[in-house]
Amino acid sequence: MLKTAIKADLLREGPQGSMWAAHRDHAGVLTGWEARGPQYRGFASGGTKVLFRLGSDGAMRLAVTEAAIDAMSLAAIEGLREGTLYLSTGGGWSPTTEAAMRELAARPGVQMVAATDANPQGDMFAERLRELADDSGCDWTRLRPAEEDWNDVLKIREEEKREGKKEKACRMRAANVKGGFARLKPALDPGSCDAGGPEVVMKD
Repeated sequence: MLKTAIKADLLREGPQGSMWAAHRDHAGVLTGWEARGPQYRGFASGGTKVLFRLGSDGAMRLAVTEAAIDAMSLAAIEGLREGTLYLSTGGGWSPTTEAAMRELAARPGVQMVAATDANPQGDMFAERLRELADDSGCDWTRLRPAEEDWNDVLKIREEEKREGKKEKACRMRAANVKGGFARLKPALDPGSCDAGGPEVVMKD
C-alpha cells in the first residue's frame, strides 16, 4: 500500500522518520502536508487542511478516516477496494475540508462511509459526517474498527499472519522430522539381523 501511495506522489518522508501525507483540493492542487511521527501528529505549517485522497475522485464509495495512516490501513485491509476513495481529514474539520466533503457527497449515488476511530472523538466525527450526508442526500454508514483505529487493526492482522506462518513452518519441520525417523532402519531389526538370542551365548 505504501508503494502505491508513493507512486501516486501522496507521501514524503519527513524529519526524524516521520511520514508526510499530501492534502489536495478537488483540482489536485497540493494544499499542505499531514504529518505523522513516532511521537507526534500534526499538520505542516503554512499549509491548508483539505483532504488526503487515495483512489479515484470519481469513486462512489467515500471511506472517511481521521488520519492518512488509517486511510491507507483500511485500504490495505480491503485490498484497495474498487470504486472506493479513501480519505483523511487530518484529524480536523476545517471549512476547506467540509467544502471538499460536500462537493464529493453531492454527486448522485454516493455512499459515505464513516470509518473514523472507535472512541468518543471518532463517534463525534462520524455523527458530523452523517449530518453532512443527510444534507447532501447521500447514503451513510458507520464502519467502526475493532481496535482503536484502522492502523491498530492492520498491525494486529499482520502480527497474526506472521505468527500463522511461524506455526505452519514449525508443523512442517515436525512432519519432516517424523517422516525422516520413520524411514530410518532400526539398529537391531529382528527381521534381518541377529538380535542376540540364546544360541549365541558362550558357555564354559
